Amino acid sequence: MNIHEYQGKEILKSYGVRIQEGIVADTPEEAVEAARQLNLQTGTKFYVIKAQIHAGGRGKGGGVKVAKNLEEVREISKKILGMQLVTIQTGPEGKRVNKVLVSQDVYYPGPSEPKEYYLSILLDRSVGQNVIIASTEGGMDIEQVAEADEEIKDPKQKKIIKEWVDPLVGLMPFQARKLAFKLGLEGNAFKEMVNFIQALYKAYVEIDASQFEINPVLKTSDDKILAVDAKVNLDDNALYRHKNYAELRDITEEDPLEVEAAKSGLNYVKLDGNVGCMVNGAGLAMATMDIIKLSGGEPANFLDVGGGANAQTVEAGFRIILKDPNVKAILINVFGGIVRGDRVANGVVEAYKNIGTIKVPIIVRLQGTNAEEGARIIDESGLKVYSAVLLKDAAAKVKEVISSVK
Repeated sequence: MNIHEYQGKEILKSYGVRIQEGIVADTPEEAVEAARQLNLQTGTKFYVIKAQIHAGGRGKGGGVKVAKNLEEVREISKKILGMQLVTIQTGPEGKRVNKVLVSQDVYYPGPSEPKEYYLSILLDRSVGQNVIIASTEGGMDIEQVAEADEEIKDPKQKKIIKEWVDPLVGLMPFQARKLAFKLGLEGNAFKEMVNFIQALYKAYVEIDASQFEINPVLKTSDDKILAVDAKVNLDDNALYRHKNYAELRDITEEDPLEVEAAKSGLNYVKLDGNVGCMVNGAGLAMATMDIIKLSGGEPANFLDVGGGANAQTVEAGFRIILKDPNVKAILINVFGGIVRGDRVANGVVEAYKNIGTIKVPIIVRLQGTNAEEGARIIDESGLKVYSAVLLKDAAAKVKEVISSVK
């Protein structure tokens, strides 16, 4: 589950991670009041206005601006709030901005130059350990830094630093010191970075996060280390242990069809193709999407109805898939293990009749328990539904119907 920057920062702050202070606002008037409060709390003279959406690259899209006074806070907030912010991570449709974070200015003059770094923590599944990724190239697109890093042969010249942490042992103090040293820090900034990394890792583990990305981590001109940004992703499977964090979910940032599917107990992810698919089991769903690709189509979604598919879940799946205007055909691929093929077939027929007019062709491939009985029910239904038993038959039928609608 993704959460907003301001929410992530509050969590980090509760674990002793120093952050760029800020106050969230829903209107230009609230933004001005937030700036006044920040001035009293931190003494800041300038204010950074940040659009709050679940996507990176906000600055390049015009979603991060600096205000030099309260009037500029009002004007900038008025422009950002309600805008459709397009970034490299939102796609061309962008995302509507409903909140802004008014933050303190942390790039103030001092005895040394400010410096930006990159830090992230995530699970490296290849070794079964958490990995801390750090770089001196903070504030930049880390993907570009990593791509350029692959061309550097000398390990000492590489910009990406990785430190793996055994989850059974936890982060050892020497590992935090090692990272701070490799980032080139010294003196008070070195000590601050060590404390920052230790607090960040403690937060990552204890809140059951699946990803932390702090870009940039700032060394201020007076050698403080703080999080200027915070991308925090929480593990959905662990939210039962953190009910207060579950309340941070913002469904306005999620695809409406995915939200609707979750309410029906369906696992749905919208894609950009033209063939909708409904499957029981994640592995079979992946194979089904491969079939669609090999047949000349493009999968329009990932939809897993689970092992206990019935008429209600099939109907809910139909309704969600049909709301995508790009769908030209639907492939239902079900293996009858826990659920019987005839039960699925009856569910398809019943759902078809309940929905009414369905203009796109439907291919139903059944295999396993009572698959033949299910195919007979489909064939005798009189509906625009085609049955298949073998994967190659289903693939051929998908190719046929896709060709007919082009």
